Amino acid sequence: METKPWLDLYPDTIPTSLTYEKKLVQSYLTEAAKTYRDKPAVHFMGKEMTYKELYECSLKMANYLRGIGIEKGDRVAIMLPNCPQSVISYYGILYAGGIVVQTNPLYTERELEYQMKDSGAKAIIALDLLYPRISKVLKNTNLEHTIVTAVKDYLPFPKNIIYPFIQKKQSGIVVNVKHGGNDHLFKTIMSETQAEPLDVEFDAEKDLALIQYTGGTTGYPKGVMLTHKNLIANATACDAWLYKAKKGEERILGILPFFHVYGMTTVLILAVMEGYKMILLPKFDVETALKTIDKQRPTIFPGAPTIYIGLLNHPDLKKYNLTSIESCLSGSAPLPVEVQQAFEKVTGGKLVEGYGLTETSPVTHANFLWEGERVKGSIGVPWPDTDAMIMTPTGERAEPGEIGEIVVKGPQIMQGYWNRPDDTAATFKDGWLLTGDMGYMDEKGYFYIVDRKKDMIIAGGYNIYPREIEDVLYEHPAIQEMVVAGVPDPYRGETVKAYIVLKEGASITEKELDEYARKYLAAYKVPRIYEFRKELPKTAVGKILRRALIDEERRRLENDEKLG
Repeated sequence: METKPWLDLYPDTIPTSLTYEKKLVQSYLTEAAKTYRDKPAVHFMGKEMTYKELYECSLKMANYLRGIGIEKGDRVAIMLPNCPQSVISYYGILYAGGIVVQTNPLYTERELEYQMKDSGAKAIIALDLLYPRISKVLKNTNLEHTIVTAVKDYLPFPKNIIYPFIQKKQSGIVVNVKHGGNDHLFKTIMSETQAEPLDVEFDAEKDLALIQYTGGTTGYPKGVMLTHKNLIANATACDAWLYKAKKGEERILGILPFFHVYGMTTVLILAVMEGYKMILLPKFDVETALKTIDKQRPTIFPGAPTIYIGLLNHPDLKKYNLTSIESCLSGSAPLPVEVQQAFEKVTGGKLVEGYGLTETSPVTHANFLWEGERVKGSIGVPWPDTDAMIMTPTGERAEPGEIGEIVVKGPQIMQGYWNRPDDTAATFKDGWLLTGDMGYMDEKGYFYIVDRKKDMIIAGGYNIYPREIEDVLYEHPAIQEMVVAGVPDPYRGETVKAYIVLKEGASITEKELDEYARKYLAAYKVPRIYEFRKELPKTAVGKILRRALIDEERRRLENDEKLG
């Protein structure tokens, strides 16, 4: 059997193997500042920043970080939505020799403290309205410095856009923070620090650029270690896939959050590598997105199915011109065929599904955008220099059509999990990265996913880990036992459902449980559905059968559809 049949499917316009420059991620910004000097690098809510300005601001941040003691290899967290400050901070940390730790601004104190402790981050750059949350975890972490960017700093944040992004009950809006010796103002850094180039010794193949947190059902989120080479390899392959894109001319829509590796690679890194203009949105708001597309005319639009669905379902969609969009790569969740077809009809561009993991920087597979066959229901074929196969339970290569675990190799594969050698060893087998996703490959070389080996929930493009939610809910005194599962949802792909057995004599409402969960979990992790039961299905040894509940839910939905 031919081991890489997909190579025969590649059009002449896409090389099956690429040359990867032995550079650092930030070196592309250095070059872009020279090549595209006065061209816009960032557009944000009506304001723009040139590549020269972005480069100088990033150097200012780098020099400031070095000045407060950040050394090569130190971890620095970013807790920001997509905005100019997040781009400056990202490249500033890299110029300083630091390792970026992207942190979701929606994290609660509990989640933030865990990530800061695990990564050992020495500093964090965040919105000022998050400062109260950060201040409460400082004493339990290695954080020595907090850099805050005020709502009106540098480029203005419209309050109606930013504030809803943060959970209101936990935000505690800070307008005039009284800063101590270890608290710093972003605006002051930009006005008082020199933009001097720094001389830091790097090894692009070995040095980490990023620790990106993922997770699983058997524990808390794990820090994925990605080198400069990993990230550049994936961005280079993305550029090869988008071969019609023109250097220095494209406009790329940055709706996908940079604290998700997909948004980081396909927007934050690719744009700088190719001199594109990044059009940033701090959150996905359907009307704002439609207005932005209509006015700013983006040509490339990486997204997730829920984003495309949200745009298509807006009642005033016909009022907006989306025809500037030429190419879209969809990830994070399965892309319904009807969504693909409807979005292509509205835009006139191409929308295809891709596949990847945080551990793979992230993309490994995609359908062809232009030349080449696009196959319904398939995640496509492996990207250049990426090898993939279906592995049987015995570790053998499966035959075409045979279901097994999707495993991958390639230059974008992580170095391992931060401080977790056992988890790292368990994720690799004979040099292959085990994805945890079950699927098959057809005779031509197209790959398909049929189920997830792990119990991770993907709701609205977010990765959600049942164990983390269960740990929170189990702490409630009224709960005897419970399990969290992802159940089918026509809009979000999946939604979080909690099945609960109460202690004898205990009483609690769905509303009370929801309020309790929101104290400890980011909004997207909070269960949308609660079902109270007298007992839960279990194995002979007492393990709760989560899969049985999911199957039950699917059968119920199928029956409802038949009756409907």
